[in-house]
This record gives sequence, structure tokens and C-alpha cells, in this order.
Amino acid sequence: MLWHFGGLLSKYRLMKRLFLLSCWFVFCVSGLSADWPFWRGDLAGSGLSKESDLPTEWGREKNVKWKVDLPEPGNSTPVIFGDRIFVTQPISETSMRTLMCLDRKTGKKLWQKGIKYTKKERTHRTNHYCSASPATDGDRVIVAHGSAGLFCYSPDGEELWKRDFGAIDHVWGSGSSPLIYKDLCIHYYGPGKGAFLVGLDKNTGKTLWKFDEPDWKPGKRTDGFRGQSDGGIVGSFSTPILVNSGKRDELIMSFPMEMKAFDPSSGKVLWTCEGLNPLVYTSPVYDGKTVVALGGYYGNSIAVKTGGSGDVTNQRLWQQVRHHGGIGTGVAKDGFYWFNNSAGIVYCLDLKTGETKWKERLPGKGNSWGSFTLVGDKIYSLSQSGETAIFKASPKKLEVISHNVLEEKTNSSISVSDGELFIRTHKALWCVAEGLVSSSARSSHFSP
Repeated sequence: MLWHFGGLLSKYRLMKRLFLLSCWFVFCVSGLSADWPFWRGDLAGSGLSKESDLPTEWGREKNVKWKVDLPEPGNSTPVIFGDRIFVTQPISETSMRTLMCLDRKTGKKLWQKGIKYTKKERTHRTNHYCSASPATDGDRVIVAHGSAGLFCYSPDGEELWKRDFGAIDHVWGSGSSPLIYKDLCIHYYGPGKGAFLVGLDKNTGKTLWKFDEPDWKPGKRTDGFRGQSDGGIVGSFSTPILVNSGKRDELIMSFPMEMKAFDPSSGKVLWTCEGLNPLVYTSPVYDGKTVVALGGYYGNSIAVKTGGSGDVTNQRLWQQVRHHGGIGTGVAKDGFYWFNNSAGIVYCLDLKTGETKWKERLPGKGNSWGSFTLVGDKIYSLSQSGETAIFKASPKKLEVISHNVLEEKTNSSISVSDGELFIRTHKALWCVAEGLVSSSARSSHFSP
């Protein structure tokens, strides 16, 4: 009798755990949670917030809840869970790569942990170390520090595990961020020779599956990108996304030359769609039916339906050769996709056909590495000059709602949580909230 009761209790606990996991997945993918636990908010990398009444106007002395000075530039985006903010930060003077935890109410630093890495690692002069954003599920925070490895911490800063996968060697460094899916940590360890996509046990860091990226030899390029003696730079800076196709979960990654979907639990390849170019900056974007991937520079763009099997190249919805893909990732809504190139020109595409509905330059200085954030029918675009243009997600024309200036350089994107915006510049982390006249009484002068 006791054994039977214990068995029922175990089944109850198992069912409760599965229910909580399913709720977690729904929250993360749909953007229903007020948290922002991953780069671009959710497992689908949508950049979508379901919140309303978010700030649309701010400046250095308007609608700033607090500002925290940062010791040096960094390109990563903060993630938020509950009352804590997690953001990566390089400290060049001591060769440290760190993760900082801040109190979201005040910006006060709660702890800072990291690894000293003194070996030489190539990167682009504008791609600072610690460019990857952390990932958290509330019980752990996982951060990728490039060649220094992957680290997992408790919310209080206790190191739970770490993995050393060897050096990443690419002329432009790295920047892909990890994901946490059920009991897995999923991460793309690249770009460069020996790059791979891996699924780890999130509790121990043990490798559960691994996909080795092919050694790409693209031959004649369509994007015209040179820069290397062998005919051009090859590599992906994409962060994979995790979506549900209706009958299964699919882990989708933009590799050089092709987009692939995997079973996230086993790492088995589900389908492959060819047609990208050798250099990829952005992540795939999914609108509930169609997934689109953009190549970098004047690269190739492709769109395909999820749920396929094997080589689905012949089932592509469309391919655009020498398209206008930028560095930041766009957003999708109602069958349309908005993105900007690195010069700050916004494009609106029809996801069914790939047709460009319109293209316009945003106000301000424009150049941008940041990814879009979608709030209702509003798109937030952060430029490298610290200017945020907000415009309507309209397939008809560009309709600018507001233009906000912080006058600080940034290559980051905007995070959203509980009615507030979080903007990381090269000098500071800003918390923007409605109804604040001046930031002068709320600025934090300590330096994390």
C-alpha cells in the first residue's frame, strides 16, 4: 500500500514537473512572461514583447529610472529574470571575461564572476569580448565567454559547472548566445574551423549530443565578400531558435550556406534548406508558419515552411540572391518581416513571396548592429549612435512614432521587462520607464 502510494506520488511529481516545463516553454516562446531570459527575449528569438504601455519617449534627462556606468564597451544584451539583471562584461586590463548580476529596481551590482583568459584570441575591433548574452531559467545562468568556455552559475553567483571546448578562431571573433530548453543548454560554439552545435545537460554541463559543422568550401561566392587570401570570410554569428511547428519542437540554425532544423532533444537533423551564402550574421525568424534566414553583407536570403523532412531546398518559398541582410535580426508579424541593414535602412518583406514592400531610412545617424524589438504594432530600432527610432509595423509604409537619443555608442539591442526598457551602451546600462522627468536623482555612480 505504501509502495503504491509512493508510486502515485512519484507520478504526480513527474506530471507536475512536465506541466511546469510545458508552461515555461509556452511563456518563453510566446513572450507572455514579463521576464526577458534569453537574447531577444524567448526561445524563438522573436524579439517580441506582449507587454503594453512601454515607454515611447526618453532622453538622457527624461524617463530614466536609473543609469549604471560600465567599465568599458561591450556588445551583449542584458537578460532579466524576476528582480535580477544579468549582463556580460569584459575587463581588458585584467584579461577578465565576466558575468554581472544587478538589482533590477536600482541597478546596484549584486555580484560579478568571471574567468581570466590571457591567450590570444582573434576578433574584430568592434566585436568586444563577452559579446554573447547570457541565458537563464531562474535556477541557473549560463554564459558563453568565447574561447574561455561555457559557464553556469546559480542566481547568487555560485559556479555550478564549466566546459572548456577549446579555442574559437575566427578573424571576427564570436557572438552566439546559449539557450535553455527543458533540461538542455543548447549552444553554437563557433564560428571558424571546428565549429559545432551542442546540447548539454543544463544541470551538469555533460554533452548529450553534438553536431559538427561541415568544413565549408563555398567555391564561387555570390555575395562578393572578400577580405581573406582564399577568397572571402566564412562563418555564422547566428544564435539558434527553438519553435514548435505544430507537431514537434524544432531547433533551427543558420549555418554558412544552409539553414538546418534539429530535434532539440537528440540533435537529429530533421531538415536542411540550402541557399544561404558563406557569411551569416543574423538569426532565423519564425512567424508561426514560415522561417526566414538572411545572409550577411549582400548575402542570400531564404524562406521555408517548418515541419519538413530531409532536403527541403526544392520546397523553399523563395530565395533572394545578393539581398540586403544586415547584422541585426528583424521581427515578423502578420506575414511580414521587418529588418534593417547596417546603414539603418529598414526593409519590409512579404514572407510568402520575398517581395520588398517598402524600404526607407530611419531618422538619425542610422547605422545599426542592434536587433529589432516588437511591442504590439511598434518596432524599436536601436542604432550605433544610441538613437532609438520607434515606428509602426506596417506593410504599407514607414510611419515613425518617435525618435529618442541617448548620445552614447552601442552595438546592443533593447531588452524589455515589466514595463521597462533596458539599453546597454558602451558607457552604461540604462533603465527607461514612463513618468520620470529627470534622471539626475536616480543615477547610480558606482561602477560595476
